Amino acid sequence: MRAALWLVILFVLAAAVAWLAGNNHGMVTLFLYPNRIDISLNLAFLALFAVVMLVVLVVRALEAFWALPQRALRWRLQQKERASHAALLDAISHFMAGRYLRARKAADQTLLKEASLEAAGVTLDHAASLRTLAHIMAAEASHALQDQAQRQQHLEQAMAQVQASQGAERQTLLEGVQLRAARWRLDERDAPASLELLNELPPAARRRMVAMRLQLKASRLAGKPAQALETAVLLAKHRAFSPAASESLVTRLILELIRHTHDVEVLQRVWLRLTPTQRLLPDVVTEAVGRCLQLGGTPVMARTWLQDLWTPLQSPQSNWSAEQLERVVQAFDACLPGVDEADAFVWLSRVESAQQAQPRAPHLQYLAGMLCLRHRLWGKAQSLLTQAVKSQKAPSLQRKAWLALAELAEQRQDDEAAKAAWKQAALVSPS
Repeated sequence: MRAALWLVILFVLAAAVAWLAGNNHGMVTLFLYPNRIDISLNLAFLALFAVVMLVVLVVRALEAFWALPQRALRWRLQQKERASHAALLDAISHFMAGRYLRARKAADQTLLKEASLEAAGVTLDHAASLRTLAHIMAAEASHALQDQAQRQQHLEQAMAQVQASQGAERQTLLEGVQLRAARWRLDERDAPASLELLNELPPAARRRMVAMRLQLKASRLAGKPAQALETAVLLAKHRAFSPAASESLVTRLILELIRHTHDVEVLQRVWLRLTPTQRLLPDVVTEAVGRCLQLGGTPVMARTWLQDLWTPLQSPQSNWSAEQLERVVQAFDACLPGVDEADAFVWLSRVESAQQAQPRAPHLQYLAGMLCLRHRLWGKAQSLLTQAVKSQKAPSLQRKAWLALAELAEQRQDDEAAKAAWKQAALVSPS
């Protein structure tokens, strides 16, 4: 549409010029003594226009001629600038290809070419960024070559370039250099130094995905499960991992945190910080209960933590694995109340109701038998444990059931039955 409008305007101007020139009868007279020259006004306009154009062309030609040295100098400087950029690109490509010596040489070439530009009196607007990136690429290549001296030298020079730079890119370059240095320290398994560099970052930079990933690895390497767990939860909220991977990672960190706890009160604070979903994880609950009893905690506290698992323990549609079910049953067995405790009959009725609702469930038979044994219900305990050893597949639970039957037989002074039970317990494979 625009081209059509310009074409119409051009035709209108041509028609207007043709009409004016055709109807113009003016004359221009030039008196050159002793001659007189008469020319038409149209020809005078054309001649004047030609003279003006000729003058303009001559002036521009002279300007171009006198500007030739400056243009040649500018072209040479542009070639040097392009060569420095090309050398930096070569360094990046060689580093990606695993040619670390060539990458470091290309980075050094970048610095030399930029220095030649500065010596020629040309200061690039992005000179600080160019030098910093070249030093970082040289440091990366030196790190890959296990040349710590060269890496540290280039790192210090990169930091000096960042400190000397100004503008909006200064903070970005500083954060980038610190992140790379933290990554190098982590590769050397120097977790404290890596965490120190990460802590020097601004709060906004520490919340970035790359910084949190580094902090997670460094915290785990430094033996700080609490900090690692906090970082892993933040990464899971930002969807840094898949849901399955996030759940597995958080679970492992919680287990590690529980294992590193050496005080019951600290363990209780750790438990209170867990989310309701995490308190339903069988691995987490069983580890916390075992650690609580190991540190001298009360079985009442352990039963409080286990109470949320009682409903899924009775469910036939539970998605627990056989190992998880075995650990949960062992945890319940370790903290079942005795006959003298306040909630003894509450748990007795609870376990008996669950066992009667599922009379063929071996884990409920085992729990009911062990609880009856603690309540001195010898006959019922023997009946339930006898059923449990026949259908129980978990070796540890089967062995404990045989040991309980041996104790019951000794109480009845039935030496033959006790010997048989002891023998069966010894024959059970520990695996």
